[in-house]
Amino acid sequence: MDIRQLIHEAKQEAWAFFAHTDPAHDYWHTERVAALAGDIAEKEGADPDICILAAWLHDIGDEKLLEEGEDGEEKIMRWLEQNEADEELKHHIMHIVSSISFRHHKDRAPETLEGKVVQDADRLDALGAIGIARTFAFTGHIHQPLHDPRPEYRNERNSAIQHFFDKLLKLKGMMNTKTGLEIATKRQRFMVSYLEEFYSEWERKA
Repeated sequence: MDIRQLIHEAKQEAWAFFAHTDPAHDYWHTERVAALAGDIAEKEGADPDICILAAWLHDIGDEKLLEEGEDGEEKIMRWLEQNEADEELKHHIMHIVSSISFRHHKDRAPETLEGKVVQDADRLDALGAIGIARTFAFTGHIHQPLHDPRPEYRNERNSAIQHFFDKLLKLKGMMNTKTGLEIATKRQRFMVSYLEEFYSEWERKA
């Protein structure tokens, strides 16, 4: 199947898959990642079609969103086979989707420019105003507090604010591309400003 047709089919698959997921991992997150991956690819000289297709598929294999015992990589591979992607494209897409996770960043890293672009696009959606909104949406979904200032609970109980320090504020330093770093720098600046205001209001100084 032609890659443009595969992208169209991947959008339909994403629409169906994300119908009942949490607001932080939904169709619109995937649409933003796909659009940003295409934009970064154009600036960095990567293949935009491969980046966009991988972006549309990347969260369909996210273990957080799957049924117990379901293998995310197998799910994506089955989809590619059912839609008659050629062998080279299947290999490239599978490499990308298996190497962009933050959770496994010490064990796997994208080896192709397209993989680096998609990883940057996915991480950028965790930054800035939308990144803040997604953080609070997900922590609410899993019933974690906004903030727990007691130091003795920091390692035992996660919170939305703790997630900024555990992950989000590390992402700028993990960007692969110049374009990704430029966008991340702007979005992180906004997040730091937000945290300053949050702490000021929490401590009743504002």
